[in-house]
Amino acid sequence: MRRTVSVASALLFFGAVLVPAPAAAAAPAEDTVTTGCVASVPEPGTSAPVKICYTLFKPAVASSGHTVPLLFSSHGWGGSRTTDIRQFRAHLDAGFGILSFDQRSFGESGGVAHVMNPDYEGQDVIKLIDFVASLNWVTKQRPGDPLIGAIGGSYGGGYQLAGAFTEIRDFGRTRFDALAPEITWWDLKRSLAPSEAARTIWLGILFASGGKNLPPAIGKSWATLIATGAWPPGKAGRELTKFFAHNGPAWHVAQGRRLDIPVLFQQGITDNLFNLNEGLSNFDRTLTPRARSLSMLVGHNGGHALPAVVPPGYGTSGDPCSIALGSPNFADLALRFLRLQLLGQSTGLTGFGQYHLSTANGRCLTQRTLAANTTRSLGKIATPTGVGIPVNVKIAAGPLTVAGTPRVSANVYTIVPRTPAYLALSVGTSPLTARVIQNNTLPLREKRAAHGVRRTIELPAIAVDVPAGQNLYLTVSPIADMYAGQRAPLPGALLLKNTTVSYRTISK
Repeated sequence: MRRTVSVASALLFFGAVLVPAPAAAAAPAEDTVTTGCVASVPEPGTSAPVKICYTLFKPAVASSGHTVPLLFSSHGWGGSRTTDIRQFRAHLDAGFGILSFDQRSFGESGGVAHVMNPDYEGQDVIKLIDFVASLNWVTKQRPGDPLIGAIGGSYGGGYQLAGAFTEIRDFGRTRFDALAPEITWWDLKRSLAPSEAARTIWLGILFASGGKNLPPAIGKSWATLIATGAWPPGKAGRELTKFFAHNGPAWHVAQGRRLDIPVLFQQGITDNLFNLNEGLSNFDRTLTPRARSLSMLVGHNGGHALPAVVPPGYGTSGDPCSIALGSPNFADLALRFLRLQLLGQSTGLTGFGQYHLSTANGRCLTQRTLAANTTRSLGKIATPTGVGIPVNVKIAAGPLTVAGTPRVSANVYTIVPRTPAYLALSVGTSPLTARVIQNNTLPLREKRAAHGVRRTIELPAIAVDVPAGQNLYLTVSPIADMYAGQRAPLPGALLLKNTTVSYRTISK
C-alpha cells in the first residue's frame, strides 16, 4: 500500500490577490508485504503437490530499475515463519528483500517433516529459489540465478545447508551466494544420539514441539528412543537410521560435495544438542579452501543450552566474539557479513578463515588452527558402577588455555554390553570441585562385551582458560543428565587402560 499525504491549499488574501500554495511533495515509497505459496514435490506415495507458504518483504528502494539481493529466512523446529516486518527492519533498511517461509509440515505449509531430506525439504528450497528468480526487482546474476543469501538458526540453519547441497547434487552448483546458519548440525543422528546413546532430554523437548509433524512410523520410533535411551533394535532402528541417513552435511560431504560460497557459521559452545563439534565439522569439512578463506566460525556460550547438573558443569553465557569482531550481537555481525558478500559494501569485517571461540569464562579466543599439539598419559581408569559419582583424573595444572576437540584413546574393557560412560574435560581446584567445561559430555557406549579393544573417543569441543591454582581434569561419569533414562544393565563398569588424552594448548 502506498501512503498518501493530504495537503490543504493555503489561501492568502492581501490586497484581494490569491497566492497559490506550493506543490505537494511526492509521497515517499514504502516497503511492501505480500504472502503466497509455491507448489513443491508430493509426499511419498502421493501425487498432490505440497504447498510451501511464504511472506515476501520488498524494500521501498527495490524496483525493476533498481534491483536488490534477497535473503531467505525460516524458523526453528516446531515454529512458523516470521510475518512481522519489524523483525526485518535492519535488513530492509540495508537494501535486502526478505522471503520468510514455513518449512514443510509447519505453519501454513503442507506435508510431513522429513527433517531436511534433500528429496523433500531440499526441493522445497529449490522451488522457493525458482520463485524468487521470477521477481523483477531481485538482482539476477544470469537468467534464473538470483543474488541471494540466507539467515536462521537451528532447523532454520538446517534448511540453508540442505538447500545449497541439494542444488549442488542436482545441478552441480548452488544459487545461494552466502549463508549465515546458526546453531545447526553436521550429522543429525550423531547429534540426537551420539554413539547411539539418546540425548533423551532434548529428544523429549523436540518431540513435544514437533513429533506430530513426523511420518507416523518415525514418530513411533522416536518415542521408543526417548523411552529406552538407546537406538531401537531391529526394524525400528533400521528405519530410523535410514530416515536420518541423508539429513545433514555429513552425507553430502561423504558424496564428494563442497560449498564454494562464503559462510558465517555460529555455534553454541554450551549447546548440548548441536554442540561445538557439529559447528567445527561444518566449518572444517563443508567448504572448499577458497570458500573457507572467505568464511568464519563464531562460537558463543549459548544455543540449545541446558545446565549440566550430573556431572556438574559450568559456562558463562554471552557472545564476546561478535563484540570482538565489532558488532554488538551476532545478528548485526551476520548483517555486516551479508552486506559485504552480497552488496559489496565495506563493513570493516575481518577474521576470515579463523575460529572465534568464547571461552567458558567469557573472553574471545581467535585461532587459525585447532589441531591437537599436546598428549598426556593417564594410565588406567576404572569407571564407577551404577550411579556412582564421576571419576576426575588430573591432566595438567593451570595456568593454561585449551581449545578445540580433545580426544581420549584407551583400551576398553567391559563385561556387560551397553554399559555407558560419559566423558568430558573439567576444571577445578581438586577432583571434588571439578566441573564440566561448558556443560557438555559425550558417551562411550560399547554395544558388546569388550576385552581391550582400542578406541578413540571424541570429547566435547571447548574453549577454556584454566587459571593458576586450578587444574584440568578428564571426567568419566556413569550417568549424565542429558542422557537420562539410559537402560544399561546394572551393575556394570568400564575399565580404560593405556589411556591418553590429546588436546590443543594455546600459547599466550
